[in-house]
Amino acid sequence: MGDRGEIESIIDDVLRGDKEAFRKIIRAFTLVLRSYIAANVHHLDVVDDLAQDVFFAAFRNLHDFRRGDDFGAWLRGIARNKVYEYFRSTSRRRRAMERFHEQVALATEARLEESVAHDRSESIEVLLHCIGRLPEKMRRVVHSGLNGDKPVNLAEEMQTTVGAVYSLHYRANQLLRDCMRKGLG
Repeated sequence: MGDRGEIESIIDDVLRGDKEAFRKIIRAFTLVLRSYIAANVHHLDVVDDLAQDVFFAAFRNLHDFRRGDDFGAWLRGIARNKVYEYFRSTSRRRRAMERFHEQVALATEARLEESVAHDRSESIEVLLHCIGRLPEKMRRVVHSGLNGDKPVNLAEEMQTTVGAVYSLHYRANQLLRDCMRKGLG
């Protein structure tokens, strides 16, 4: 559908009440219109929605189309306006969501800090209790690890091998995990 006469004939049919004739316009201009929108908006679902909005707007305002003008350019003008509206609304929505998140963060910050502090102190108390219940060698390995001591040095101190230190550390971690689950659960 390239010539203006054919397009204007279809427009006349639509304006006389033949709404089905508008499908010919949609078929003829969908690819070009979607390509134009996709060059500006990079989400295909948004491209589809905007193209549909453009065709609805064109259908509603078909009586405003000036005879002799380029119909494709007229559709692209509507599309440009729809794309601008989309970006304005998403920008406003994004700013509103940012403000909302800031307000929620401010409203809950004090409560979260209090809750985390309570949870931390409770967890630390349970952990210290669990460490205290470990056998002496395991407790020594855990303390050494917390202090950042090297396993080689601890192995010499305990007159054992580095492998034995790692084994003790592994078993101590398992016992601590189980004890923490019970203590906090």
